[in-house]
Amino acid sequence: MSALNRLFSPKSIAVIGGRIAESVVVELNKIGFTGEIWPVNPGRAEMDGIACFKAITDLPGIPDATYIAVPREATVEIVATLSALGAGGAICHASGFSEHGETGQALSAKLLEAAGDMPVLGPNCWGVLNLIDNVALWPDFHGAIPVKSGVAIVSQSGNMAINFTMQKRGLPIAYVVDLGNQAMIDANDCIEAFLADTRVSAIGVHVEGLKDVARFSTLALRAHEMKVPLVALKSGVSEKGARATMSHTSTLAGPDALYDALFARCGVARARSVPGFLETLKLLSLGGPLCGNEIASLSCSGGEAALIADRVEHRGLTFPDLTPVHAEKVQATLNEFVNITNPLDYHTFIWGNFEAMEATYGAMMEGGFDLTAIVFDYPREDRSKTDAYDLALDAWAAAAKRTTARTAVVATLPECMPEHVATRLYDQGIAPLLGLEEALDAMDAASRINANSSQALKPAGSLPQDTTTLDEWQSKQLLAAAGLPVPVARQVSPSEAADAADAIGYPVALKAIGNGLEHKTEAGGVVLNLQTREDAARESTRLGGLSDTLLVEEMIDDTVAELIVGIDRDDQFGPYMVIGAGGVLVEILQDSATLLLPASRTEIESALRGLKMFPVLEGYRGKPAGDLTATISAIETIAAFAVDHWDDIAELDVNPLLVRPAGKGVAVADALIRIRINL
Repeated sequence: MSALNRLFSPKSIAVIGGRIAESVVVELNKIGFTGEIWPVNPGRAEMDGIACFKAITDLPGIPDATYIAVPREATVEIVATLSALGAGGAICHASGFSEHGETGQALSAKLLEAAGDMPVLGPNCWGVLNLIDNVALWPDFHGAIPVKSGVAIVSQSGNMAINFTMQKRGLPIAYVVDLGNQAMIDANDCIEAFLADTRVSAIGVHVEGLKDVARFSTLALRAHEMKVPLVALKSGVSEKGARATMSHTSTLAGPDALYDALFARCGVARARSVPGFLETLKLLSLGGPLCGNEIASLSCSGGEAALIADRVEHRGLTFPDLTPVHAEKVQATLNEFVNITNPLDYHTFIWGNFEAMEATYGAMMEGGFDLTAIVFDYPREDRSKTDAYDLALDAWAAAAKRTTARTAVVATLPECMPEHVATRLYDQGIAPLLGLEEALDAMDAASRINANSSQALKPAGSLPQDTTTLDEWQSKQLLAAAGLPVPVARQVSPSEAADAADAIGYPVALKAIGNGLEHKTEAGGVVLNLQTREDAARESTRLGGLSDTLLVEEMIDDTVAELIVGIDRDDQFGPYMVIGAGGVLVEILQDSATLLLPASRTEIESALRGLKMFPVLEGYRGKPAGDLTATISAIETIAAFAVDHWDDIAELDVNPLLVRPAGKGVAVADALIRIRINL
């Protein structure tokens, strides 16, 4: 926090500009900022009742924070002046920098040079709201109110940042930061600052892409260790969405599967919608991740019980049956007309009876569930009386306090829970979740958070230049040296193939290798299961028409399954791994998992077990099980190979990796490596 403390929690603020600058002064006064406000404008006498200074050099002190709302060229000059004075930081409102072609990019470079070590937020941004210290470095309306603690939200979109503050969901917001172009301060800087503030209960990140994923992984793992949940809402998922993000802020939206892998690896909850983002933040800010996925639900309507039961099927949540002992305890609080199930429709027999409702609610909460939720919809307050509903929620709160269970109140529609009710529930430690789908998404996300690696990512490095593509023989020799099992093979001319096949022993595989034959199967350059010398001689003559170099290889004929294990490279993430169902049907099956590197043995096994084809490895329908231990070890070796050649490897494909029966290991049937030439 120290680097950004003066900017985010200032005691003195300079505001430079005209109409927009005056809006900032208005918002500072409105929120109750108690420090010094120094408007600067040579042509104005005052801003919102505060006298203006003619120039920065006329200020009575050095400002902790400065809001600069002038055109872009003047912005650079002012930043240089502030930096020379030793100011605490600046917010640059002007646009026309890196998002505006070569001229803007050059100006952005000048801005950074002018700033030196002084923190600069933006340019092309709205600013900072610090609702704990009553700071509104913000030139527009917002819906946030002062709080003692709450969640912090950092966003690349100013409009979305405003929208987040307009929520009526009972979510206390402590900070909102609009990043703009991130010329200097980026999402990682804000996360690091928020982690240093013990008043922040959870952190939400709305980004199009991250400038430094390796640093993000370090911070996310730190947040996980500190029990400060991180929730990510990432845009740029589709091709058009990615193009839109680049045109708006010039931030590259990385491949979405890699971000999924990043968030899963580092214990970051990923939201898929704006309401889900807020509801997940809310649930996680009250007690952190769920210990598991076992949920209990109550409602006084069979329709609601059926609806919530249906909606968990495509999520990772479960509604476990009550044990006989637990069911008996719940039944004792209700009459014989109520069928004790989970989800529970407790009917309306006890409605309006505080003691009876508290008894039923408490009995259900005592089942040891990871979360006990009640589906509860308020009527419109302008058209109905709500006394009985208030009483029911009082009973719920009393039961939650008595049992110490983790609980939530779910409104099927956001309109069915007034803001004051949501706020009251939150203050009692009960998660008010608005919208059935969003509530279940939040529960699902909260149940999945588990950093599956303690290793931060390596910096991506740059794409290696002067690479060469090794043929299958060369690739396998390199992998064999790294410890991977490859079939016995010889590289020969077509005329030598039959003798090589005799020496290896039948059956054999025969392959044409060389430049232009990376996809030799499609070119007819692979022949399998040759049984005799005559077969080998005939096919070697044919394949000689494709290449003057052939590979004769022992035939592995006890394969249980075929996998693809690949390494590719991304500008942001560096080398990464893909594991999936392999062989000639790899594109059709589309059954794969993405792993970031370095990857642990546990991560590799988890990725394997997540594949649709994994039951084949366990022995499907009486077939022999594959050698899982050897498979994991081979993939681990490939991952280590990529890490060892981090700055040199551009691409690697092992397809297929043949998985043999348990105890017999695996074999690299085909391989291709593109790597820096000097290796």
